[in-house]
Amino acid sequence: MQGLSTSLVLIAALAVVAPIITRLLDPLVKVPIVVFEIVLGILLGPSLLGWIQSTPFTDTLADFGLAMLFFVAGNEIDFAAIRGRPISRASAGWIISLAAGIGAGFILAPAPEAAVIIGVALCSTALGTLLPIIRDAGEIKSPIGIAVAALGAVGEFGPLIAISLFLSGKQLGVASAVLLGFVLLTGVAIFLASRSRHTLFHAQVTRTLHTSSQFAMRSIMLILSTLVVLSMVLGLDMLLGAFAAGVLWKVTIARAPQEDRRVIETKIDAVAFGFLVPVFFIDTGIDFHLGALTSNPATLALLPLFLVMLLVIRGLPSLLAAPSGSTRSDKRALLLFGATGLPIIVAVTAIGQDHGFITSGIASALVGAGMLSVLLFPLLALRQLQRNGRPETSNDFPAGSSPHRTEQASDGGLPPSDPSPTGA
Repeated sequence: MQGLSTSLVLIAALAVVAPIITRLLDPLVKVPIVVFEIVLGILLGPSLLGWIQSTPFTDTLADFGLAMLFFVAGNEIDFAAIRGRPISRASAGWIISLAAGIGAGFILAPAPEAAVIIGVALCSTALGTLLPIIRDAGEIKSPIGIAVAALGAVGEFGPLIAISLFLSGKQLGVASAVLLGFVLLTGVAIFLASRSRHTLFHAQVTRTLHTSSQFAMRSIMLILSTLVVLSMVLGLDMLLGAFAAGVLWKVTIARAPQEDRRVIETKIDAVAFGFLVPVFFIDTGIDFHLGALTSNPATLALLPLFLVMLLVIRGLPSLLAAPSGSTRSDKRALLLFGATGLPIIVAVTAIGQDHGFITSGIASALVGAGMLSVLLFPLLALRQLQRNGRPETSNDFPAGSSPHRTEQASDGGLPPSDPSPTGA
């Protein structure tokens, strides 16, 4: 009990320290806050100081944080903006990335399961990290911003599909049938939600928005828990249910008053990025096996190798989504944005370690490469965009919420005149 109490207090303290460090370093270099959260977890975790130990309770909170991160990702996608050419080009690029990633996985680890783990990790894109960054840079409505959103949507949803198909422990045919059933169920729910006006539901949301009833947030928890549990019962990855829950909530609340949607987005940010998501990233650092990464020079060499592979395997195919008329700087920025990945890498390597598919050294090298991609690639991508005359902007909340999310609440959701989530 004493160990649990100490861990909880220290995790909470690190969650407070991380944004302070981010703010202090902001004039010098814009580092996503998730990097500091993970690094602080490594520093105080068993790998170095040993002040914090993972417990079943903190691991459960971290799982909730990961689910909430993918809920937010599903909720933030503007399907009306990315439908058509952006999503089709991004999907084609992701399929190439998956094939190339699994091929590279077979070279590094001949076991089929290990190859799939590595391939899925290398074909991911961190949508939840990138959307706030491009929004703060004023690119959310630009062709490049739309392309990045399409890349991120496919780069998070696609790997979840691959995990459910290849890592569920079922035969491929059975896994495909189960996945199809889940997609049909959630697709019908999303379609029905998009066609209904939800007048009584929105009225209840408005009445309780500033009371202890908090009907909107309770509804979000119900939708999230229902789809997460459904996905787990079906033997699918829980993150697939979390992502679908975000999409379902988006279409359900799309016709609500603009001010109500803005307030709800703020509340979602508070729960996700003020509480659960930091626990997930700090816990990732606590569980990071630094010793497994540094004890063997060959394993340590995998870290820069995986970083380069992210650029080649995920970044280069991302260029298929480049808008017409893109400059060379735009394409370089898109390559870097597409190669930015971390949450899926953390999730899939955890699955690999739990089932004994990959070693802790390979998992640590993949997570380390994901951390470096989040640290380096968005910063370099923004500099490429600035070469085209775009102004430099502050990136205060690069890994989660942003003050500018209120803009999306008003004009980035599904418009009242066309609530159908085309492409969902």
